Amino acid sequence: MIDTLLSALGTLLSFQHLFYMLIGVSVGLLVGVIPGLGGIAGLSLLIPFLYGMNEISALAMLIGLVAVIPTSDTFASVLMGIPGSSASQATVLDGFPLARKGQAARALSAAFISSMAGGIFGAIILTGFVVIARPLILSFGSAELFMLALFGLSMVAVLAGRSLAKGLAACCIGLVIGSIGGAPATGEFRMIFGFDYLYDGIPLVIVGLGFFAVPEIADLLRRNSAIASGNALGSGWFQGLRDWWANVWLSMRCSGFGCIIGSIPGLGGSVVDWIAYGHAVQTVKKDPHFGQGDIRGVIAPESSNNAMQGGALLPTMLFGIPGSGSMAVFLGGMVLLGIQPGPSMVGADLDITYSVIWSLALANVMGAGICLALAIPISKLTQVPFQRLAPFMIVLICFAAFQATRSLADLVALLALGVLGVLMKRFGWPRPALLIGYVLAPQAETYLYQALQFYGWDFVFRPGVIVIALMTLASIWFGLRNRVDEHGHVVPNADDAPDVPSFKAHLPQIGFAAAMAVLLVVALTDALKHGFLAQVFPLSVSLVGLTMLVILIPQLARGKTGHHSHFDAELTGEHVGQEGVGNLWGGLVWIAGLVALTALIGFYAAMLVFFPIFLTVRAKAGPVMTGLMTAGVAGAILLLAWALALNFPSGVLQDAVDLPWPFR
Repeated sequence: MIDTLLSALGTLLSFQHLFYMLIGVSVGLLVGVIPGLGGIAGLSLLIPFLYGMNEISALAMLIGLVAVIPTSDTFASVLMGIPGSSASQATVLDGFPLARKGQAARALSAAFISSMAGGIFGAIILTGFVVIARPLILSFGSAELFMLALFGLSMVAVLAGRSLAKGLAACCIGLVIGSIGGAPATGEFRMIFGFDYLYDGIPLVIVGLGFFAVPEIADLLRRNSAIASGNALGSGWFQGLRDWWANVWLSMRCSGFGCIIGSIPGLGGSVVDWIAYGHAVQTVKKDPHFGQGDIRGVIAPESSNNAMQGGALLPTMLFGIPGSGSMAVFLGGMVLLGIQPGPSMVGADLDITYSVIWSLALANVMGAGICLALAIPISKLTQVPFQRLAPFMIVLICFAAFQATRSLADLVALLALGVLGVLMKRFGWPRPALLIGYVLAPQAETYLYQALQFYGWDFVFRPGVIVIALMTLASIWFGLRNRVDEHGHVVPNADDAPDVPSFKAHLPQIGFAAAMAVLLVVALTDALKHGFLAQVFPLSVSLVGLTMLVILIPQLARGKTGHHSHFDAELTGEHVGQEGVGNLWGGLVWIAGLVALTALIGFYAAMLVFFPIFLTVRAKAGPVMTGLMTAGVAGAILLLAWALALNFPSGVLQDAVDLPWPFR
């Protein structure tokens, strides 16, 4: 055993290994800062270069990229309010408010230190855990995995915000959206409505960008100001380090969550940050300001998502079962190098396993160090007038969204969900609750079906199921006591809610709730057309959601003025009464314009038209600045597409005329 450890350590510290790891870290940093791309795109870029490489060096390069993506994607989450990837969704809730207060450097540095600590902690745990991991992971059957999915859904109690009815209804809508496509049990296609695009469901990147990026862009554009409200960048990365140290036990606990949940195939980074965030809300008692810019809301998810990467390596290497899309590509890289995942990874190839685990820790140190060096200068972006940043962000999220399925329908879906996201933000419907429902819908349905097939309803008496059920009930109890939404920590008490003028003012909100009821009725009607195994999940979810709306709509119509369900940002939001605040829909109109132009003349040509028009009309930029910024973004997008072998959306023009790249 000692010889194995020394062999792994010697390999880890060799110059060749460190050099290739640095290459992987550098590529991961570049890919991670681009919202919506994530580890799959980065790993796919490196795979062609693995041929003929030494297996340990090649793995070092892949691990360097995998480790650093959850670190570098924090830039977009904190500075722009856009989830950089599925692993940084919860970071937006408090990271972005901190940036708007002029504390972007503090938020970024706390995030990077937490990410590094989470990665190192995960590697330490895995070093001792790897030998006993195999029987432990195998002890989780479909029944226990279903209960873990329910445990993830229990975080909705934390994120339900002012109105529990709105929170549960939003979660049910997310579960319905996550059910679109083939049923796991029977393969029947649900809620397709004749659109080929919906056969595989709506991709995660579209849902994440639509519900978080688009509403934030629309909100910032109407304010005509920089992202940060002050001129100071805050107390910088030293304050972030002190914040992490003051909450070191929270960071360690969340890192533990990351390791455990990451090692369970099927859950992974899409939910672990929400569980860590919910844990922070449930356990922090001292002066909580979650949703308004609480640094602990950054430390918790960032600690967990880096530790999760280490946990996710276990089922990938020991069983050949990837826990996420990026791990699936990593598994392909292992096979390409001639490394066979399985029992040998804790036997004859144990030195390779330890080299990979320790490489993960070292890559986290490298990535955090580089990001810390860049944190303060990059945080200065929050001082740039948002009108100058907006066209670049709009182009970037549209380009990233298109890579989901490389269909123009990606952009249409992004716009449609963006409209829904704007309205949810306005009326106080918790978007994180919807996102949790969407992410967990496929796993919850699959594991429920398998549990019933294998055990019948007796699965509820399995010891593991009972333990996780008790944890879930405790989570719900704590969550209901400590609810938070994106507008701040709110006690669900009518006396604490803002005063709303009159019944007439509630009509838009009642109309939105009625529209959501119609959506759930459509889902319910569609479910009834299918067999029992295909209908039971969406049918049940739709009924629960409709029950919540039956409670909510009378509250909106007859509840006393000031009821906590009445929140409407257009009546009581922080921008009300401020001068120079634009129309709610202005930002969406610009995004719709780019999508329409893309449908006509293709993305690259549309971008060359969109950018100067936006800068001239909306940002009031001069001709020289307009020309320089347009040329800069055209070159950057071109380089990105070439380097990552990404396609541009085409339009009617490309169907009619044979154009050269990049216009085709």
